Amino acid sequence: MLGVFACLAVLAGAALLASKRLGGSSHTHGHGVVATREDPRRSNSARGNTATGSGHAAQPVLLPFQFQHPPRAGLLFDLDTGRVLWALNPTERRPIASLTKMMTALLVVRSQHASARVHITHRAVNTAGSKVGVLPVGKYVRLETLLYGLMLPSGNDAAVALSERVAGSVPRFVARMNAEARHLGLSCTHYVSPYGLEDANRSCAADLATLARLDLAQPRIARVARSASAVQPLPIKGGKVWLYNNNPLLRYGYPGALGLKTGETEAAGRCLVGAARRGNVRLGVVLLDSPELGRQAEALLNRGFAEVYHLPVVKAPFVPKGM
Repeated sequence: MLGVFACLAVLAGAALLASKRLGGSSHTHGHGVVATREDPRRSNSARGNTATGSGHAAQPVLLPFQFQHPPRAGLLFDLDTGRVLWALNPTERRPIASLTKMMTALLVVRSQHASARVHITHRAVNTAGSKVGVLPVGKYVRLETLLYGLMLPSGNDAAVALSERVAGSVPRFVARMNAEARHLGLSCTHYVSPYGLEDANRSCAADLATLARLDLAQPRIARVARSASAVQPLPIKGGKVWLYNNNPLLRYGYPGALGLKTGETEAAGRCLVGAARRGNVRLGVVLLDSPELGRQAEALLNRGFAEVYHLPVVKAPFVPKGM
């Protein structure tokens, strides 16, 4: 059965349809698109029939924004209503690198307790790409430690270990990822691994926005994703591992940053699904193949908070050029 967020926030289709209804283009810098969805924090009775599209529509938002060196694709959206505030090529399918791990994390927390013990195999430790790096072969590690290792330093080794715990093997876990993507209506999305190193792991900004809402609706993922760093138990010398988040919003202290995930490969470029809270408003941002993840995410979030929700500007720490 589809969950509340899945019913309300299939942003890929909603974004495209809304742009057509408004007579605008979702492929330009100057036209926003809007998903006509109610606030998922409200009760089912209060929402009425909005899941089927017959509820009260959110007002369109046309937030003009133009970058000197734009990302390849992106979205700015309200995490609680699904309303899109700015869009650039929102349904263009792109390699997504470690943004893949957003689906990995979702399937893990839905099926596994935080205190579950995960066996570390040779396959996990020998996985290429970014790693936690100190996982002890043959030993058992607390699952929540691996969830932090998956989301903060983007450990491919953690992704494989978690996949083997959930499904018994990586291929079976990937099959579950693709089945869940179909179940959620993520029509741009296809996975070939639980970590995203391969270029065939693909999605689009609209699908990733939907997945961001689902991830952040899970308290365990939300807690991990907003952590700039963490110290977790690990059966190695010293008994602990120190983990640090790659997310520029957290690294440079953007006020109210909530996470969520970064990714980078040569084919995907630098990618970010980020989120932040100001007052009672939570905004999400997706950037695919961006030359300046931190600066562009900060600029979009600031504009959304200030110009759409009329919230006061909050001074943020300086983000270096190129970050």
